[in-house]
Formats: sequence, structure tokens, C-alpha cells
Amino acid sequence: MDKLIGFCGLVCSECPAFIATQNDDDIERKRIAKEWTKQHKHAFKIQDINCDGCLSKEGRHIGYCSMCEIRACATEKAVKNCAHCENYICEKLRKFFDMSPQAKESLEKIRKSL
Repeated sequence: MDKLIGFCGLVCSECPAFIATQNDDDIERKRIAKEWTKQHKHAFKIQDINCDGCLSKEGRHIGYCSMCEIRACATEKAVKNCAHCENYICEKLRKFFDMSPQAKESLEKIRKSL
């Protein structure tokens, strides 16, 4: 499978929730729900662990996708991901990159190849 890079630069195809969804693996979903509940101090249920990647308009998404400012902005601007945006790096991304430097690395690689 090719790498699926989300709007923000996260590699969806390497995300355990994405992989569990694509493999329809309830044992892995249960493990992830337990791990994420502990990690994020938010109760995740097995049915919460369903995601086809944030780039898909239809399909299954982790609950946060419906609130994600980065996803909403990129969708509105119809960019492949934020690396293709004329306003790269915006304030939304700057805050996100503080939490996820690997996402910035992904988008920087894409920008170098444009």
C-alpha cells in the first residue's frame, strides 16, 4: 500500500486505527481503544476505532475528524494536503506541529518535491 498522507501530514496508512479498520480487526480495535483511553484520558470504545483516512469525504472517520480545523480548511480549499496550500505554514498547522513534529516532516518532504 502506498503511503496515505492526511491533510495535516500524519501518515494515515501507518495509523493503528486505519490499519485495524482496513483489516476489519476487532481484536486490534479493542487494543487501540484501551491504549488511547489511557493515553488521551478519554473513553474510547471499540466502535470508535474506525477510520478510512481523513482524505476520504465519505466513509468512516475517527470522531475528531468532524471537528478538525485543518481538515475543514484543506477540504474547503480543495488541496491534496496542506503542503499544497498557498498559506503553508498557517497558525493552525503551527500549533499542530508543536504536538506532532513528524507531521511537519511529512509535509516538508512533499513541499520539496513540488
